[in-house]
Amino acid sequence: MSSAASIRGKGRACSAPRAVLLVAAALAGCSERPWNDPYPASDAGANIVYSSFEERPKHLDPARSYSANEVVFTGQVYEPPLQYHYLKRPYTLTPLTAEAVPTPQYLDRGGRTLPADAPDAEVAYSVYEIHIRPGIHYQPHPAFARDADGNPVYRDLSSQDLANIYSLGDFTHTGSRELVAADYVYQIKRLAHPRVHSPILGLMGEYIAGLRDYAAELASVYGEQSAAAGGGPVYLDLERYPLAGAETVDRYTYRIKVNGKYPQLLYWLAMPFFAPVPPEVDRFHSAPGMEEKNLTLDWYPVGTGPYMLTVNNPNRQMVLERNPNFHEEFYPDDGDPGDREAGLLGDAGRRLPFIDKVVFSLEKETIPYWNKFLQGYYDTSGISSDSFDQAVRMGPGGEATLTDRMKEKGISLRTAVGTSISYTGFNMIDPVIGGYGERQRLLRQAISIALDYEEFISIFTNGRGIPAQGPIPPGIFGHVEGEPGVNPYVYGWAGGGPRRRSLDEARRLLAEAGYADGVDAGTGKPLVLNLDITAGGPEDNARLEWFRKQFEKLNIQLVIRNTDYNRFQDKMRNGNAQIFMWGWNADYPDPENFLFLLYGPNGKARHNGENAANYANPEFDRLFEQMRTMADGPRRQELIDRMVDLARRDAPWIWGFHPKSFVLYHAWSSPTKPNLMANNLLKYRRIDPGLRARLRDEWNQPILWPLLLAIGLLLAAAVPATISLLRRQYRAPAAGDRAGTP
Repeated sequence: MSSAASIRGKGRACSAPRAVLLVAAALAGCSERPWNDPYPASDAGANIVYSSFEERPKHLDPARSYSANEVVFTGQVYEPPLQYHYLKRPYTLTPLTAEAVPTPQYLDRGGRTLPADAPDAEVAYSVYEIHIRPGIHYQPHPAFARDADGNPVYRDLSSQDLANIYSLGDFTHTGSRELVAADYVYQIKRLAHPRVHSPILGLMGEYIAGLRDYAAELASVYGEQSAAAGGGPVYLDLERYPLAGAETVDRYTYRIKVNGKYPQLLYWLAMPFFAPVPPEVDRFHSAPGMEEKNLTLDWYPVGTGPYMLTVNNPNRQMVLERNPNFHEEFYPDDGDPGDREAGLLGDAGRRLPFIDKVVFSLEKETIPYWNKFLQGYYDTSGISSDSFDQAVRMGPGGEATLTDRMKEKGISLRTAVGTSISYTGFNMIDPVIGGYGERQRLLRQAISIALDYEEFISIFTNGRGIPAQGPIPPGIFGHVEGEPGVNPYVYGWAGGGPRRRSLDEARRLLAEAGYADGVDAGTGKPLVLNLDITAGGPEDNARLEWFRKQFEKLNIQLVIRNTDYNRFQDKMRNGNAQIFMWGWNADYPDPENFLFLLYGPNGKARHNGENAANYANPEFDRLFEQMRTMADGPRRQELIDRMVDLARRDAPWIWGFHPKSFVLYHAWSSPTKPNLMANNLLKYRRIDPGLRARLRDEWNQPILWPLLLAIGLLLAAAVPATISLLRRQYRAPAAGDRAGTP
């Protein structure tokens, strides 16, 4: 009995050290995959790009979607007839599903053909005939499923039919069909659908012949049908209602008729708004009960593009996968000078897309995203203000270089100047700062010199921007580089670059304007100006204090009038703001899209347009009306140069800066060229999954020594207790014990 008891005691005493040793052995043998890998083991080494999103895309219906976080998805699924060349700058349109970029035919009021150089006043209509390529097919989708007799399997579904349906994957059958011209016409009609509420209906109603009346007709018909159905939503068969401005010519040809001249229509033909939507897909998703289950085009886009959305879980993940029916398309074999040397033509002629799947994970905070990027779990990353110093160093000339830590990881930095502008505007109908007299002009020019946007860019954007010399950003036709492109009223040219004119010169201009040392010569009172703005956080306070100091250089008192956004909007609409901060992102890469911001009839206060400064120079307006419908060329450039010079002299804006994007790429990403106009860039991305897997393993090996140290300390603490326990168990029994007495 005593012998058995000793054996049992020994087993209990050794159990803790043995467990510790087993844990240590298990830890030593668990290094095949990084422990912190957030992705399934089955995806290891797969040809997948990993990215993120911050909030759910609200609209994926191409007639409704107009936000940057939405086009990330719609741009890969839908294919309008045109696209932007991936490599060429200035941005150039090329065919996508179309055979060629269409050339307009001009007609007079009687329908007679006019020559290509006909004066604008004689052109009643422009007709664009678009021929699409045969053999393009849609992604698999239940709306295309057919039975043995060729009839739609899922036509006119009822709510009862959807009882056990919760996603598109729950439908047993799918199918596909060829893209036809009528699908493009159907989508143009959808822009006028009363339930769609397309954000471009107002604009397109001005240009596409009959679209405004068509919208009124559909609203009337829809209202009648909805009332007859008891007030609920009904399916409106647009094929029954012709539209004068969009018609099918034959199976692969359709025609768009535009009022007057509107050459910018070609740019719209590169946006998802003008991508095809098959009527049977629209009908399928309009069935009763579909909307309640999010089985709509706003949730499930359907297209002919290189990818299809297979997972839409906005609380966790969205996934694009290769469209098995995608047509032939190849990486471009031409580009700009220097593209070949930069490795950008190494994939020339290879079939697109290169990536099989793109996984977007929800990331609401920048710090977790940044850490995962450094661990290799995201392939690219922007740079937030919090992480900027970890990634980039700015040189004395404003050049950006990567930190040693980024270089050691093989990370590369690619930058691009945005097709946008951020500026400070003067209200040209204000009695003090506005007007076109010499006094007001000199005052605005003096302030423009004093407001040091080089300093602003350095302090508030980490150097991510370039000072603007006029309204047109780089990469857009009409922008002029070098000394000829410098604003001579604010800058000189020295040392091979623009140099802001001195404060002494600004003070001289201020004195000539009648405000020497910031005092109105006529009244003897200090000059007080108002900056109207919406601001909130600490960074906004620092920015506003910076603005005050810029005006103090000229002894001008700046009053900050901070209001909520709605009140600010009212001030702008009513022309009551004096100085304000504003910006513009290009809808399309045409100088008209920036110069119209200074066109008099677009004034915000008088015409509710986008000319926030209410600038109205008759000569500028005359030149704009000539320029806006012209093709790019020397004559158009000449008119643009004259317009920009007028605007620089009048100074309705302090031209501000063009933002610059900074994107980091891991070593396994192929060379890319930033393209800020194209929406369908994922098909050009290529990665090396093997290199990514190897580097992830290197960067994410578990650091075991703290745990092993803890185990050692536990063992060291356990040894004395074990010895003490063994001694007690092996000590000689007392006499009473041997006799068995109590």
